[in-house]
Amino acid sequence: MLAYPRAAPRLTRSFVSCSLQLVETYGVDAIAALGDSTRRAIFECVTRGPKSVGEIAAEFSVSRPAVSQHLRVLKEAGLVTDTADGTRRIYQVRQQGIQAIHGYLDQMWNQAIAAFQAQALRVADDRSEGPPPRDGSDARPGVSGRARGRGS
Repeated sequence: MLAYPRAAPRLTRSFVSCSLQLVETYGVDAIAALGDSTRRAIFECVTRGPKSVGEIAAEFSVSRPAVSQHLRVLKEAGLVTDTADGTRRIYQVRQQGIQAIHGYLDQMWNQAIAAFQAQALRVADDRSEGPPPRDGSDARPGVSGRARGRGS
């Protein structure tokens, strides 16, 4: 029996979503989910301990359905998880979500520090390569010594 090569699956949105469920998005989704001030306050409420939708809604001036929608976004972003307790859902913080934000911010911070360090080294190299000004004043690129002396 001849074996024919299988065609590669099409990279549709649903295929990628199903195939990459466990891939971390480095906290980008989590940070975006916390961009809404009400959602951020709800998340902070849940960080104080597991709570039901009703308990959370009692602390805010928004309806239970609105709280449920915010919790759904937080859950999709990987920041909270829920468990059934009879007819209620109890929400609590998902530590992996916080770790993803931490990892993302660490990555961004490390890139910023590396860029700052590289720029500082370039500036130091540029200063060490050029001759010192003849008259002891700071040299300005593109300005002749005579023009510097005129105060321009």
